[in-house]
Amino acid sequence: MKTLSLFLATAGLLGSLTACTDGNSDSVENAQKVNEARNEANLPESAEKKADYDSEFLTKAASGGMLEVELGKLVLKRGTRADAKAFAQQMVTDHSQANAELMGLAQRKHITLPTMMGNDQQDVYKDVEEKTAANFDRVYIREMRQDHEEDIKLFSEAATKAADPDIRTLAQKTVPVLQHHLEMVKKIEADIKAGK
Repeated sequence: MKTLSLFLATAGLLGSLTACTDGNSDSVENAQKVNEARNEANLPESAEKKADYDSEFLTKAASGGMLEVELGKLVLKRGTRADAKAFAQQMVTDHSQANAELMGLAQRKHITLPTMMGNDQQDVYKDVEEKTAANFDRVYIREMRQDHEEDIKLFSEAATKAADPDIRTLAQKTVPVLQHHLEMVKKIEADIKAGK
């Protein structure tokens, strides 16, 4: 009976957290609240913080991956530089694949992911979207450099710190791909600064 009560309480809490989402709330934060509530209800305190770290990593990674795909699509439509468009296509291809893998892993681990980009990623998207043709590619490339620098830190940390071995493995195998993307974007950025 106690298990049934705990299950019903958890279901009610998860439902109320999900219902709290509105257009002004952050999808990443909402997903993490759901994960934390589930972890608190179902795990001993000693395992709860580790599970919270793992789910927070996946929610942030999912939102970042969505940004890279959506910005890539935008640049494919509006970009003017061939190298920026080629990089954007690479982002759409690589991060769509990575996002699918991440979603599959989250499902297997019963981790809720954001359904849309978090507020920070939405702000980056809007910033690039609002640029005129003269600045559009330059701002996109700058944002992709900054984003990949942050992603490398996030994934490198998770590669050693994640409690779940499958999540650690995902992070470990993604770091070299992110580093390759960063090298690509730095070259494009250098070419833009050199006027090429």
